[in-house]
Amino acid sequence: MIGLEPYQYVLIGLLFVWSGIVRSGFGFGGAVFALPFLLLIDNQPLVYLPLIAVHLLIFSSLTVYRNQRKQKKQQRQSHCDDAASMIATVDWHYLKKALGIMIVPKMIGVLGLLTLPATVMSIIIFCIITVYAFSYMLNRPFRSHNKLLDMVFLALGGYISGTSLIGAPLIVAVFAKYVAREQLRDTLFVLWFILVTIKMASFVYYGVDMQLIHHLWLLPCATVGHLIGLRLHDYLQSTDTVRFYRIFGVLLLLTSAGGVFKVWFY
Repeated sequence: MIGLEPYQYVLIGLLFVWSGIVRSGFGFGGAVFALPFLLLIDNQPLVYLPLIAVHLLIFSSLTVYRNQRKQKKQQRQSHCDDAASMIATVDWHYLKKALGIMIVPKMIGVLGLLTLPATVMSIIIFCIITVYAFSYMLNRPFRSHNKLLDMVFLALGGYISGTSLIGAPLIVAVFAKYVAREQLRDTLFVLWFILVTIKMASFVYYGVDMQLIHHLWLLPCATVGHLIGLRLHDYLQSTDTVRFYRIFGVLLLLTSAGGVFKVWFY
């Protein structure tokens, strides 16, 4: 990010605020909803990916820790000694099951063993996202009763998250079927933390610049977005399911449009 115009730095800062809002509000999408637009400003993915990865590690761990403490406080106030009677914020059972499917494709993606050209892969991803977007906007959520297809989505999402950080839509489509709504965000945050830690290890191994200097001004931007996103999440949890999925669909459609624009014109 050297030699950019002042307005470009402002736009980058605003996109990191947006990234924080989406990440904390929905539990995913910090990269997929911001990266296509960041690359339109300055096409340097290896600059943005380490920044987004560090932000995800920080805010996902803080959010899960905050919710765990809140849960324990509620348990003490209710004088309940039976931990099982309180709803856990993370679905550890399904998380372990999904990781078992995703870990090998994830490592293949990290090693860069691409089986399709990047452009073809991007078009496939954004076509899938568009289908999901319209299904949610029309209140017709995609539901697969085929466990084999679920495994394919998880494996492909793990592979894509290894090559980049935009495998979330495929992964979320499966997790949303099996994880309770009130557990979904924290379960996804733990998953992202594990997957991104693997990705960060590969960055360090290959000597990728972690862009530490840019954290001085982008981390506060992401923090503002994170705080707004926490309020958004509370609102979405209290609103009706139809509105929740329609907002979800609009965000997915925006992502798809930005991604397709990037693929075709850059």
